[in-house]
Amino acid sequence: MEIAELVSPEGVIADLNVGSKKQALQGLAHRAAEIIGLHEHAIFDTLLERERLGTTGVGVGIAIPHGKLPQIDRLYGLFARLDHPIDFEAIDDQPVDLIFLLLAPESAGADHLKALSQVSRLLRDRSFCEKLRGCDSAEAIYALLTNNSSSRAA
Repeated sequence: MEIAELVSPEGVIADLNVGSKKQALQGLAHRAAEIIGLHEHAIFDTLLERERLGTTGVGVGIAIPHGKLPQIDRLYGLFARLDHPIDFEAIDDQPVDLIFLLLAPESAGADHLKALSQVSRLLRDRSFCEKLRGCDSAEAIYALLTNNSSSRAA
């Protein structure tokens, strides 16, 4: 599965302006609800439930919140670059400014894990993340995410 199969152009936010982890998850849930057609509270509650198990802030300014929803039939991804880094309770205690949200159907066991692994691999590339941080628009971020050769390695 390629990143382009997960993320649509509408699923990229170039300048999410939030001041907390909760606000970031709410903003992403709101955008996801518009794309998927679900109520944003269902998405937000799923993300909060997952965060209670342990942070999805993976370090070096990156978070990969994710969850499973019974109402969807395929994987969805959203990407947000924050206006200002926020405390996300990341494993390295560093603030987060890049967030990749992944939503999966409840039946997507292996596919969900493969997608998480792919996103994680892509965002472990520090030079790639610096390019994401330097993009000037959502369109440029989307192009970078979907054209990167690493995104094809799942």
